[in-house]
Amino acid sequence: MNENTVKGPASYFPSIEKKYGRQISEWKALVLEAMPARHMELVTMLKEKHGMGHGHANAIVAHTLAEENS
Repeated sequence: MNENTVKGPASYFPSIEKKYGRQISEWKALVLEAMPARHMELVTMLKEKHGMGHGHANAIVAHTLAEENS
C-alpha cells in the first residue's frame, strides 16, 4: 500500500458515488440534516430512506461524525 492510498470510511466513497449517483457531500448533508441522532439511527435512515447498504451507510455516518467531532 502506498502513502496515497485512502483508508478508513473514505475508501468507500468512490463506490458510493458510483452506485447511488450522488456526491459524498450530498450524503453528508443528509446526515447533518438528520442530527441530532445516534450513529445507528443515522445509518438506519440512509438504509431505509435511500436504499443504501449497511457498509456504505456506516462509512458515510462515521466519516461525517468524525469531521463534526474534530
